[in-house]
Amino acid sequence: MRALLVVNPAATTTSARTRDVLIHALASEMKLDAVTTEYRGHARDLGRQAAESGEVDLVVALGGDGTVNEVVNGLLHAGPDPERLPGLAVVPGGSTNVFARALGLPNQPVEATGVLLDALREGRERTVGLGLTSGTPGTEDEAVPARWFTFNAGLGFDAGVVGRVEQQRERGRRSTHALYMRQVVRQLLGDPHRRNGMITLDLVDEEPVEDLVLSIVSNTSPWTFLGNRPIYASPQASFDTGLDLFGLTRMSTAAVARYGTQLLTSSPERGPRGKHAVTRHDLTRFTLHSKVPLPLQMDGDHLGLRTSVTFTGVRRALRVIV
Repeated sequence: MRALLVVNPAATTTSARTRDVLIHALASEMKLDAVTTEYRGHARDLGRQAAESGEVDLVVALGGDGTVNEVVNGLLHAGPDPERLPGLAVVPGGSTNVFARALGLPNQPVEATGVLLDALREGRERTVGLGLTSGTPGTEDEAVPARWFTFNAGLGFDAGVVGRVEQQRERGRRSTHALYMRQVVRQLLGDPHRRNGMITLDLVDEEPVEDLVLSIVSNTSPWTFLGNRPIYASPQASFDTGLDLFGLTRMSTAAVARYGTQLLTSSPERGPRGKHAVTRHDLTRFTLHSKVPLPLQMDGDHLGLRTSVTFTGVRRALRVIV
């Protein structure tokens, strides 16, 4: 087997020594080329080159969810083709590693490498569905390039939190769960639209749902993790179905307290619920429109402001080694 290892040297939870150990372990089992990323988007370029070369069987992403997202977008640049394209393997190296953990992998890179090597020896793999976003035809965002996401996306409040976290990281702050919680509070206090939602959910064969303040799109469950605690915004979401949506039409202090508590105590059997909650399961295609430009995030990466985004759930899009 010929494999490409894409290494993010800025991965939060791995040191240079750890990365060297992991590289040697993988190289003992396959013909391995290891490349360290040098700029934003480099992992995407490497994934695309691997897909187009026809000579790579497996791409291993060593990094956080952002690195994985870039590799996936490179692999699927010309569209999904699980039988032809290289498979994907993930060695978690970020602070949260939602995609890897949702696949059932250990959160520690050394342990995850051991699981990966066992999976390769035993031929264990699965084909997962992914989410795809694109600019909505007939809107000012129609020319925005399409982009894949692996586990979640959001328009509005949660994307604003992601943007605030990225600003703090650019100033040298470490990506910690405490940092995220502080930015949640600051976003809540500073969001001018938290009482009057700007977002409309437009579905096929259904009346639009208006005035959403929060819109979280999930491709799997849990939606994210708070330390070791999984958070289930859409408990039924799965890599084997379409996309799920969780939205809120109000974020008053009382509503935030209620739904925040429900998220923190959510489980695979029970997610947030109530008169201000909007939930949809197994959607193939839908659009989120906003009256004003709002932040968009995908897989924890802030992508700027959007007024209209079309989401598509694509089943069986990518082979993953697990």
